[in-house]
Amino acid sequence: MTFDFDEIIDRSNTLAMAKQGYEKYLFGDEPAVLPYADEQLISMWVADMAFASAPSARAAMIERIESHSIFGYSGLFGDDFFDVFAAWAQNFYGWAPKRDHFLTSPGIVPALFDLVEHVLKPGEKTLTLTPAYGYFKHAPAYHDREYVTSGLIEDDAGHYSIDFDDLAAKVADPQVRMFFLCHPHNPTGRVWTEDELRQMATLCFDNDVVVVSDEIHCDLLRHGVSHTPLAKLFPDSDQIITCMSPSKTFNLAGLGFAMVIIANDEIRDIWVDRNSPLVNPVSVAAATGVFRDGHQWHDELRTYLDGNLAYVQETLAERLPEARFTIPDATYLAWINLSAYFEPETNLTRHFAETAGVILEGGDMFISDGDGHIRVNVACPRSVVVEGLDRIIAAVPARVLAS
Repeated sequence: MTFDFDEIIDRSNTLAMAKQGYEKYLFGDEPAVLPYADEQLISMWVADMAFASAPSARAAMIERIESHSIFGYSGLFGDDFFDVFAAWAQNFYGWAPKRDHFLTSPGIVPALFDLVEHVLKPGEKTLTLTPAYGYFKHAPAYHDREYVTSGLIEDDAGHYSIDFDDLAAKVADPQVRMFFLCHPHNPTGRVWTEDELRQMATLCFDNDVVVVSDEIHCDLLRHGVSHTPLAKLFPDSDQIITCMSPSKTFNLAGLGFAMVIIANDEIRDIWVDRNSPLVNPVSVAAATGVFRDGHQWHDELRTYLDGNLAYVQETLAERLPEARFTIPDATYLAWINLSAYFEPETNLTRHFAETAGVILEGGDMFISDGDGHIRVNVACPRSVVVEGLDRIIAAVPARVLAS
């Protein structure tokens, strides 16, 4: 490999959420009693990577900083960034957005909050598939909008599918006006098929529901897997809002930059009227750098993640045979079903922190339908994955619960 994904990088005193920001987020007002010193804890929770960010991002940022010493108010006044992103999208997805639909946001989470406010009237609801990323609940709740869930179906191998009968019943509620689609899905890692995407979108369109397609994990695919943007399948629809970002793929989440593609004229006008068009010039430089020059790093990253996830699968099969785990189609997140070993009410986030010194997220962090599961971030050097999994397995009860 050209790039060193085995390097251990100390994130202490770098303002890293992974290292310093977990206590309040995961444990609220009841701090965990941890068995290890801070430097001995293994962070496998928040969805950023323990790898150095792509060199093409760092080189582009350094060039911008050294070539121009003013960092004043900035915006995307030309087409330079759009052209680089569109070329990436065309190369990987066979699709590119229209220039006049293209907007930016400080991140996809801020975009979710904004879109709920811009689109939903009082009394209207959002809908999402669960288990789901917590902010699909927090965004509507913040604006006093109800959220509705449709639970995914998990089979005995840990593979997930959509309960289309339930989804159809939920989307038929006339107060449901927005569907949060996570594609690829977090936390399960499913890449939805074209048939699944068409069925979901058609249900929404038939019921006058806007689809917000969060595609932030779309470049973190296993080799041999491809991603189809929802908007590619419905090029004439103005009921799809696509959210993408280089932040997950290239480990740039702290730079606060995302792309929001809004085809609907009315919603786009509201966005433009209420949202700032300003961008961080260093963030734009980094995003331009990775979409232009990050192809080799991206490919080697995927190879390394494939290896980490294969190791998790092999190790669980050998040492924790009642666990259910399927290698995800995308993401670097291992969604592991441990319900054979734990009572349903067990707080697995706290259990593994307090017994193993591994900071991860239990299924209760994912709105609903996640009991008995853990989400483990394996975007770490292989040695960290090995030790983290060893500690997790040692902290699982030896006996299997009666079925």
